[in-house]
Amino acid sequence: MKFENLESIDGLVFGFPCNDFSIVGSRSGINGEYGKLYQWGEKALKYFQPSFFVAENVSGLASSGKRSDFEFILTKLQKAGYNIYPSLYRFEQYGVPQSRHRIIIVGFRSDLNIIDFKHPIPTHEDAPITAKIALQDVPSDALNHEYTKHPPHVIERLQHIMPGQNAFTANLPDALQLRMKSGATISQIYRRLSPDKPSYTVTGSGGGGTHLYHWDEPRALTNRERARLQSFPDSFLFYGGKESVRKQIGMAVPPIGAEIVFNAVLKT
Repeated sequence: MKFENLESIDGLVFGFPCNDFSIVGSRSGINGEYGKLYQWGEKALKYFQPSFFVAENVSGLASSGKRSDFEFILTKLQKAGYNIYPSLYRFEQYGVPQSRHRIIIVGFRSDLNIIDFKHPIPTHEDAPITAKIALQDVPSDALNHEYTKHPPHVIERLQHIMPGQNAFTANLPDALQLRMKSGATISQIYRRLSPDKPSYTVTGSGGGGTHLYHWDEPRALTNRERARLQSFPDSFLFYGGKESVRKQIGMAVPPIGAEIVFNAVLKT
């Protein structure tokens, strides 16, 4: 799509791919396969000159690469003609039932002289919404609520893993232990939720034991349950196959978090 074929815009919202910045990704930074895709946001800002923009990426953006990719990208966005206000959001502190940390960059066109934007104050810092509260009373006929069929050994393994534990911190029988290459351990593998805490981060992955797992029932969460942890309403229908839906949910910005950010932007 060429920019000249599009109408003018008042605001630009974009989330450039996080693959090369995520702590579970390659950590290649802006030199990675996807790292330079922030440039499309920069080009759009220069071409359209909207009043404001909101950009989102993983918290690892601030620490990836051999140099400060984060500062480099901020400078590029600033030179596009914007006063910028980056901040790290811990979305569990804003009512999202999930520990999800993301960098949000808000920018206002320089000629608007907006120099006092304040990111919203956390609303749930002392009383986060727990996974148990978020997942209670899911209707059996809810949209995107298909259960995963686990083989017997996976069910047996989960039965030995307590809430909050994973396949490497649980006391598993020898036959159920995982043999990782070079002795590596990954905290998300067969990790069960803690019912009295927000969920750990919902991602787009799911193979090899990287689904989110229920604290009580020996199973992976359904896509509807994952969507609840992302704060989507039950009425929101995701289209596509089960794996596609899982990725859509995991790569999304929690609607509650987005609403809080945009209320602050529009108020300003």
